[in-house]
Amino acid sequence: MTLQLKVPNMACSACGETITKAIQAVDPTAKVEADPKTKLVRIETQTTEAAVQEAITAAGYSVA
Repeated sequence: MTLQLKVPNMACSACGETITKAIQAVDPTAKVEADPKTKLVRIETQTTEAAVQEAITAAGYSVA
């Protein structure tokens, strides 16, 4: 499934890398594209949206 989430407090590419690592800790096969300019994270994953949101939140970011 493909998810597209808005992460308002993602400010730079390092934030995107942190978010990517957090998501891949939950689903190592997930494909993650994080764009700090648009604040959007596009994820191709087999895990649930709730688990992905929880991973992003645990990494210190909010999901709108």
